Amino acid sequence: MARKGQVVSKREFLGGKEFAKEQYEGLLVTADPQSGNLQIGVELDEDRVVVIDEATERNIRERIQSLVPQVQDIQNKYRADAASNNYQELWLGEE
Repeated sequence: MARKGQVVSKREFLGGKEFAKEQYEGLLVTADPQSGNLQIGVELDEDRVVVIDEATERNIRERIQSLVPQVQDIQNKYRADAASNNYQELWLGEE
């Protein structure tokens, strides 16, 4: 399973399993069979997810509630980083 902070495809994040998109737009939760915990990710676009946290069945609601206000900021940060990296690659490619 992906590590915290890692950007992966949605397919990899979900591991071919059913998933529940939480009540909050942009958050995905899936089970990690290795640890037995739940992984929480934020959708960056239609196919990319950044893994942001891990929770147990007992504290998943609490973790989601604490992350909801941060979803937009997380998406913006990763999109900006990706755009910046793309710009650098284009710039280096032109030299």
